[in-house]
Amino acid sequence: MTICLIAIAIFLSLAMTFAWAVAMRTGKSGLIDATWSFAAGIAAIVAALWPLDDGDYAPRRWLIAAFALVWSARLGLYIFGRSHGADDDPRYAKLKAEWGADAPRRLFVFLQVQAVAGWPLAGAALLAAHAPFPGFRLQDGLALIVFVVAFIGETVADRQMARFRADPRNKGGICEQGLWAWSRHPNYFFEWLGWVAYVFAAVDVSGGYLQGWLSLLAPFVIYVLLVYVSGAPPLEEHLARSRPAAFADYARRVSLFWPLPPARRA
Repeated sequence: MTICLIAIAIFLSLAMTFAWAVAMRTGKSGLIDATWSFAAGIAAIVAALWPLDDGDYAPRRWLIAAFALVWSARLGLYIFGRSHGADDDPRYAKLKAEWGADAPRRLFVFLQVQAVAGWPLAGAALLAAHAPFPGFRLQDGLALIVFVVAFIGETVADRQMARFRADPRNKGGICEQGLWAWSRHPNYFFEWLGWVAYVFAAVDVSGGYLQGWLSLLAPFVIYVLLVYVSGAPPLEEHLARSRPAAFADYARRVSLFWPLPPARRA
């Protein structure tokens, strides 16, 4: 297991170094998040299928690997399609402007932090896939249900936003359609929920597999990143700066992360 985690850490670091080099060469940072999505997915698949014990239940390993593959392919391709040929990502552009001449070094460090953040995600896949149970449990079924709900929810949220942006009448506005009326970042909520699925597959409430509880690091890390670091904060700052009145009204009525019934308009 140690060798697997070391190999994954090196791979994630190299992947984000590649993303940094592309961003420096092209002057565009839009492919950084796509690279991270693909790399984190590959790392989780490798962790799930890494040979550890002949007693591992193979169907569970393939189920967890399928979770990672489906998540990574959908998110990575979506981000790649959205950013390919577009201008520089406004979040990274703002950071580079603030960093000035030190931007290359600081962006490199920033992306290595993202690589580190991908490590507990692969760890959750490792713990879930190699949980020492001889067959599928009720919890594995719950894990599948949670993952499917998260996958559908994030896909729907992304499509609703894509339709909103594609309509020229919405230029300069804020999307409040569908799931975006219940959460300002429903895609992030369902992204977080998808990693909760690994916890269901990994934990053992009877206490026989204590290391399975370490899988809680995955949804914890994702929550911190999305709510406090590289997810919601730069996006909300951009909206507050570009359309202050509309965003202030939206933020007053709609929950930041957790889907809740929206408040009535004043």
